[in-house]
Amino acid sequence: MTFFRNELTQRGFISVQFNFDYIEQKRKVPDPQPKLQARYRRAVADVIEEHHPDHIFIGGKSMGGRVASYIAGDTPGVKGLIFLGYPLHPPGKFDQLRDSHLYELALPMLFISGTRDTLARRELLQNVVTKIGDRATIVWIESGGHSLIVKRGDNTPLKTAVDTIEQWIRERI
Repeated sequence: MTFFRNELTQRGFISVQFNFDYIEQKRKVPDPQPKLQARYRRAVADVIEEHHPDHIFIGGKSMGGRVASYIAGDTPGVKGLIFLGYPLHPPGKFDQLRDSHLYELALPMLFISGTRDTLARRELLQNVVTKIGDRATIVWIESGGHSLIVKRGDNTPLKTAVDTIEQWIRERI
């Protein structure tokens, strides 16, 4: 996430990175959704208070993006969602999709996913994006895993993701 924050900042965006409380406390088990969502809401409120942005796009990597999707619909000012490796299902549990709330969101969504992501089987995520319709855009990182990385030490997929994010946001502001 530091890479994304730095790259987006260099491109003129206010980009904020934060940790959930359980990470700060060095615990492995995530907090319950209400606590995760409250932390994310605080981060958005802090950005609004400090920077007064004209447009707000929220999202994140994996669970961070998922939490963003839970708060986006009722968070004033949010104009869109960006998912870096959306965790559509637990590993190997393709029947436990985490998608039902996405269909209710009236916001544009950008999904960036690796074709070998063990938390978002390609055909399943493609079906979700198709069902969402024209509000959703998907960009596949060929051979990328959940981290989007294809080969250790090669940041090319991350740069592709940042380029995509920049273009996608600029088309919407």
